[in-house]
Amino acid sequence: VQLQASGGGMVQAGGSLRLSCVASGRTFSDYAVGWFRQAPGKEREFVAAISRGGSFTYYTDSVKGRFTISRDDAKNTVYLQMNSLKPEDTAVYYCAADTRSTRILRFGAPDYWGQGTLVTVSS
Repeated sequence: VQLQASGGGMVQAGGSLRLSCVASGRTFSDYAVGWFRQAPGKEREFVAAISRGGSFTYYTDSVKGRFTISRDDAKNTVYLQMNSLKPEDTAVYYCAADTRSTRILRFGAPDYWGQGTLVTVSS
């Protein structure tokens, strides 16, 4: 599967952005999908994941209550709605997918990655 992330940009603190991850090449509903981010000088970190079918979602503690992950398999797309953005959310955001489970996204190494999209939050 090929993944294409988009929707990044520059926003002031407190603002919102919605990232999209569009998949092509295989049945998207077969994949658990996640979002990761990498801030300058830091390691890439898990942000959120959604299970196949969308019944289960997971978030890192720092984004709980502010970010929402969702999916529309008819459009082969996973979204990350980001509200109440903070300067510390500034990073390159990546989507990733794996046929195994959200556990691989949360704790392991997903098989498929998209290119990043830059989110910059100014104070």
